[in-house]
Amino acid sequence: MKLFIKYMVSIRCKMVVKSELDKLGLHYLIVDLGEVEIRERLTTEKRELLKVALLKSGLELMDDKKAILIDKIKTIIVEMVHYTDEPLKINFSDYLSEKLNYDYTHLANLFSETTGITIEHFIIAHKIERVKELLLYDELNLSEISYLLNYSSVAHLSNQFKKVTGLTPSFFKKLKHKRVSTLDNL
Repeated sequence: MKLFIKYMVSIRCKMVVKSELDKLGLHYLIVDLGEVEIRERLTTEKRELLKVALLKSGLELMDDKKAILIDKIKTIIVEMVHYTDEPLKINFSDYLSEKLNYDYTHLANLFSETTGITIEHFIIAHKIERVKELLLYDELNLSEISYLLNYSSVAHLSNQFKKVTGLTPSFFKKLKHKRVSTLDNL
C-alpha cells in the first residue's frame, strides 16, 4: 500500500517516518521522499495514529489526489536541484511530464492554482538556494555552479541570483567571509 507524506524532503524526514512506522509495527518496503510503500493494509486506527505522529514531526499524511500530485511535483524538483551531483541537462517540463504521466500544461496550471506560484518560480527559488549552498561550501566557482545547475551562462545565473536575493553572488560570498572573520575576532 502506498502512502504519500507532505513536507518529507530530507534524509532526516525519511528517518523520522521509518521510526514512526516501526513504532506502529508497520513493515515498509520503500521509504522515499514524499512516498512510502508498506506491506500491509492500513487500518483506520493505525492511519490516524500515524497521521498524529507525523504531524508532531511537521509531516502530513495526505489523502487528497491533487495535494499528492503537487507534493510529487515539489519532491521531483527538490531531488533534481538539491540531491543531484550531475549537471541538470534536462528540460524540467519534459522531465515532470514524463515522470508523472501528465501533460505539463495540466501540471503547471494545477500547481499555480494550488500554491499561488508557478512551477518555474518554484524551480528558480530552489536553484538559488542551491547556489547559495554551493557558494557557502566554497568548493565550486561560479562557472562550475552555473554548469551544474544548467544555466546558459554565469551572467544568467548572476542576474537571476540578484533578482531573487538582491545581492550579487560575489557579494553574497563576501558576506559569508565577513561574518566568519567577525566571529573570529570575538
